[in-house]
Amino acid sequence: MNISSQMVKELRDKTNAGMMDCKKALAETNGDMERAVDYLRQKGLAVAAKRADRSTSEGTIETYIHSGSKLGVMIELGCETDFVAKTDAFVAFAKDLAMQIAATNPVAISREEVPAEVLQREKEIYVQQAIDSGKPANIAEKMVAGKIEKYYAEVCLLEQKFIKDQELTIQDKLNELIAKMGENISVKRFVRMQVGA
Repeated sequence: MNISSQMVKELRDKTNAGMMDCKKALAETNGDMERAVDYLRQKGLAVAAKRADRSTSEGTIETYIHSGSKLGVMIELGCETDFVAKTDAFVAFAKDLAMQIAATNPVAISREEVPAEVLQREKEIYVQQAIDSGKPANIAEKMVAGKIEKYYAEVCLLEQKFIKDQELTIQDKLNELIAKMGENISVKRFVRMQVGA
């Protein structure tokens, strides 16, 4: 199939991937736009996995202050080099993350960082709900496991749906940026402050 420059441009607009990556993805998928998007996302995962153990000692600190100045977020986003830390895409992603945190109030960056006592309290609530609904033990166990997964998706920043594109999680957006920049990028820490809270 002949891959036109318009097709490459359309895929690039959808994914922000490089021109040659878009052309290759379209060639690999015989011009199927949706499969090409999936191909690029899978490639992003592979690149992210390869770079995961690299040190991220450079980066940026971004802030977001909500209108009215009653809510603010500060986030540290790390990368490998100062060059990447200064790119528009990196800074824009840091700003998007600060806005995401302001809007969704996550408990932790990843599920490993959710405090054990918070998780235990949630499990106890879900178990009691299952018992109260009269479910058998084996069904109740599956219900609790499913609710815990849903809980992680709500309170872990990397597992949350991206507020600007509900089709993707923050981890998906991070993987795309890692693939685009060719460096490991990590969310180091954040703080969310609200007047009176």
